Amino acid sequence: MDERKKALLKEIIETYVKTVRPVGSNSLCKKLKCSSATIRNEMVALENMGYIEKNHISSGRIPSELGYKYYVENLMQPKDLTGEDMLKLQTIFNNNELEVSDAVTKCLEIISDLTNYTSVVLGKNSNDNLLKQVNIIDLDNHKIIAVVCTDKGIVENKQFTLPENTNIDEVIKTSEMINKMLIGTPINKVSEKLEFEVKPIIAKKIKDYNTVYNIFYDAFHDFLVHNTNIHVSGRVNLLKEPEYDNTEDIKRIASKLEDESFQDMVSKIDGNEELKIYIGEESNFDDNVTVIKRKYKSGGEEGTIAIIGPKRMEYERVVSLLNYMVDKIEGKDGK
Repeated sequence: MDERKKALLKEIIETYVKTVRPVGSNSLCKKLKCSSATIRNEMVALENMGYIEKNHISSGRIPSELGYKYYVENLMQPKDLTGEDMLKLQTIFNNNELEVSDAVTKCLEIISDLTNYTSVVLGKNSNDNLLKQVNIIDLDNHKIIAVVCTDKGIVENKQFTLPENTNIDEVIKTSEMINKMLIGTPINKVSEKLEFEVKPIIAKKIKDYNTVYNIFYDAFHDFLVHNTNIHVSGRVNLLKEPEYDNTEDIKRIASKLEDESFQDMVSKIDGNEELKIYIGEESNFDDNVTVIKRKYKSGGEEGTIAIIGPKRMEYERVVSLLNYMVDKIEGKDGK
């Protein structure tokens, strides 16, 4: 792509982000100091390359998913925050009474208000809880309680109703095997070891091993869900975007924000990069959104923060806000 095409694509994307209207050639002539015919030819070339596309209700063009990706990787430039943006975040950084997790949450609430996008904080303690013991309590009438305890003193329990043909002795026997094999394992690694180390053994020793295995898998999964700090701000912000202008779209996005897999989507960042931008299909959330994620670590705590908005997002501003916030948070003294 030559420099003129790059400048044209950048202008189309940034104009569309601001106006939410397809961009025509006439509006670009003065800015790029080219004739209308030249702009039209270059727009046709960009369309053939897959970076822009026609809008069905206008003769103008809008960015394609490929166009947004090219913009993020090659054209986007750091954007200085306004004094107003920094001032609002500074009120959090200047409050030395706040714990790191509270400061992160309050900052994301402010960023959600500033951008009108949805923000998510998924925090966890970097010193993971280790499995101390798992116990089975027999309540009779085919009901049991699975109790999970950690070395940090956290206790979670989950009640199950066993199928009538399930032998309670096999469930207890499995709990004893887990205690022998997995004590001292970080809780967030237990499910993986349960699958690859414990399951093959109980498959040989326990008749109804699938039922028994699922009891313990569900108990550990519940523990992780209940003891992970997730906070979502501005849920309705995303639903107010012009992209979601019908009931079906709103229902689809609202459902995804409540789905159990939402937490997994936020927590995963590919590779070792501190900040990652997932556009459209690659977001694993919805084809018409962008998810920008950033890891943070401070004061013995770590987690992931995310901003969810339309593909037509103010990328430069969001990236600058997240980087500014994390730099300040990580610069705070650990508490």
